Amino acid sequence: MDRPAILVTGGAGYVGGHACKALSEAGWLPVTYDNLVNGHEAAVQWGPLERGDILDRARLQQVIKAHQPVAAMHFAALASVAESVADPEAYRRNNVEGSRTLFGALLDYGVTHIVFSSTAAVYGTPQSVPIPEDAPKAPINPYGETKLAVERMLEELARERGLTATALRYFNAAGADPDGEIGEDHDPETHLIPLALAAASGAGRALTLYGDDYPTPDGTCVRDYIHVSDLSVAHVAALRSGAGFRAFNLGTGSGASVRQVLDAVERVTGKAVPHWLGPRREGDPAELVADPSRAFSGLGWTPRLSDLDTIVETAWAWHRNKS
Repeated sequence: MDRPAILVTGGAGYVGGHACKALSEAGWLPVTYDNLVNGHEAAVQWGPLERGDILDRARLQQVIKAHQPVAAMHFAALASVAESVADPEAYRRNNVEGSRTLFGALLDYGVTHIVFSSTAAVYGTPQSVPIPEDAPKAPINPYGETKLAVERMLEELARERGLTATALRYFNAAGADPDGEIGEDHDPETHLIPLALAAASGAGRALTLYGDDYPTPDGTCVRDYIHVSDLSVAHVAALRSGAGFRAFNLGTGSGASVRQVLDAVERVTGKAVPHWLGPRREGDPAELVADPSRAFSGLGWTPRLSDLDTIVETAWAWHRNKS
């Protein structure tokens, strides 16, 4: 029996690629749609690859008509905060207009179920921690603004066109596939754990700690790290979520500081992490930790690989295999 297809935009990327594996294991056929600007063809292992841009409606329609997906997972986006500040128009065009084009093409062919890759950046600097889904939305950079704009677009389409849409607000995606088949491979890399691993192994430069005077227990920023495979399982669970628009935080509910991450890297690798202290980065909140209770109850989902040492162990195994 043929597996039902799921269109996965950005399926050649980090989270999208892991989600494709989870979809395949759950009995779906992931059809990756990716322009490969930031994604990797080698990451597409569990279904066909269709090259294309989310701004190209005709190409989207061609792929949707050919594969007849029953739902879509939308990961395709520009996703660097710093880059969004430098070129906000590119982010508006790709992330917002690209999403509008995609949703129009899906509706053209009767695809009304969408799972959207959103972000904790929609909250900006939180008024309190942990952050619930109904916390004020006040993004502090264009990247967060574009993700919030797409959420609002989906909410409107759910109300006016009967769309079933789930926005999954990630906190800090981290780690790699425990089987070693796929991992994190950004260029340039901006995420703390792979940068710390590269510094520890001697493959990268010394790590910069951006500030140690935050109002946290050790003075460094605290973040909620969630294993990418746990994120992927949540996306599959969201395919079974109810009608209308819903949003869920994906995190663990507990945070780790930058220094705690470095301690975990040293513990796992047995190597010191060369680092130096730099100034704070503008717009870095002291603490970002999810209240994930709605996802636990609403999706029937619980993170299973997201303790810090497991995250680092899987990332370290991937780092060594690809080096």
